[in-house]
Amino acid sequence: MLVKHGQGRITVQLGTLVALGAAIVGFPLAAAPAPQLWAGAAKVDITNRNVPLVNDPLFVKALVVGNETTRAVIVTVDAVAVAEIGTIKNDYVANVRAQLKKDLKLEPANILFNASHCHGVVCADVEQRTVAAVKEAWGNLVPVTVGAGSGRENRVMENRRVRLKNGREADVRHAYSLPPDEEVAGIGPVDPEIGVLRFDRKSGQTLAVVYNFACHPIQSVPNGGNSADVTGFASRLIEDNLSHGAIALFVQGCGGDINPVLYKDVSIPRDAEPLGNMLGLSTMQAIRKIQTRESGELKVISEILALPRADHAQRIESLQAEQTKLMQSLKGTMLNLKTFVPLIVKYNYSSEYPSSYSHRYMHDQMIGRSDLLTLDADNRRRIQDYIANIYIMEELSRMNVNLALLKKHQARNLAAGRTIEVEVMGLRIGDFRLVSFPGELTVQIGLNIKKASPHARTFVAGYSNGYIYYSPTAEQLKNVGRAQEDSDCLLAPEWQKIYEEKALEMLKIL
Repeated sequence: MLVKHGQGRITVQLGTLVALGAAIVGFPLAAAPAPQLWAGAAKVDITNRNVPLVNDPLFVKALVVGNETTRAVIVTVDAVAVAEIGTIKNDYVANVRAQLKKDLKLEPANILFNASHCHGVVCADVEQRTVAAVKEAWGNLVPVTVGAGSGRENRVMENRRVRLKNGREADVRHAYSLPPDEEVAGIGPVDPEIGVLRFDRKSGQTLAVVYNFACHPIQSVPNGGNSADVTGFASRLIEDNLSHGAIALFVQGCGGDINPVLYKDVSIPRDAEPLGNMLGLSTMQAIRKIQTRESGELKVISEILALPRADHAQRIESLQAEQTKLMQSLKGTMLNLKTFVPLIVKYNYSSEYPSSYSHRYMHDQMIGRSDLLTLDADNRRRIQDYIANIYIMEELSRMNVNLALLKKHQARNLAAGRTIEVEVMGLRIGDFRLVSFPGELTVQIGLNIKKASPHARTFVAGYSNGYIYYSPTAEQLKNVGRAQEDSDCLLAPEWQKIYEEKALEMLKIL
């Protein structure tokens, strides 16, 4: 390489002289060997068996990765979160890190915890079992080759936010009814990419796989038992089809507004296993395409980011006023559920002659009477009034749920101050780059970061190193109070720009 200095003087770097000399004398120039990467993995059962029924096991899994200078750990937990909600305590991450610092000299900031967000129930001693999993993985360290790739799966999930013709958005949730179909204008995006990181032993056998995907694993199973849900079944399939003892670690992505498909279906039993098998097979296709190589590239970045808290006071006041208006719009009706159901069935089955046989209508018309037609007009009006009341009550039910969330977070924000501090991490292993966040990131955040990243293999993990509820986009927060993501949220809209800029900054360093 030629380097130009001032005054036109040119020097040649030493490395170039060495290369030229080697070429002149005919010696082959060997490439510098890549630093050796080591990895070890382990999993420990954390199923709470003191429940009425257990369908399938829950696990904490640990992957320890290191080279000559750095050690990093990925811990995945089959749980709804690693703080705040569910049964894992708020000091779980700090306590596990402190114990591993004491026992293994692991840097706390180099340990990434990610919850799958399945709604399974973990055992009481999950903290101790997590430490045991990391220690076992540490003891299993062997030299490895590494490779990154991606797969695709778009059949198992759907965006749960529906755009309405009035400009608002609603959620596909079990907690409340959906708006009428005729009010729905569109839906949001999904991210079908499966990010995959593969570690092989020097023998060629696969040691571990990390896979990243965006979807709420909340489909449940037909018997309603304790379950690791969609991603638990996917991981089982992957492990069953890899080398003996290989471990699959699922890292949840930006699944805040992504449901499993058919989440609201009432015609078939809810069953996570078929969806998990589909995700697992698509991940296996990606795994098999990856060529691992010698690579010791390992880098970890960890920062504390201050994000603005929301002030929901005005929105709460507005929703309460709308709530009162809706209550006042309910009309009196002579129908109740017992009379409404057979009436609407009758008027939909035979719209022309609902109240009697056709010849009775014809007879009335012949003698100049309209009794049946008048009855039909009255009943149709009663049906429409009753349906209008139902729609108002459904809207009120959604509003009641979301108002409660807003009030809860408003009280917390007022007590806590103007900002909330969150831990964000950046991790590079070979060509695989991952940035994390402790909230339930909605899918557009991940799509934005991937698009802006300078690296082809870029992935995003929500639900990591803590839990701060939903983290929707600034655009989604214009809808505050209409859907869970914008109601069950501590953050002001400005948070999105701050985080996305920090994520991109980290990715450039990685």
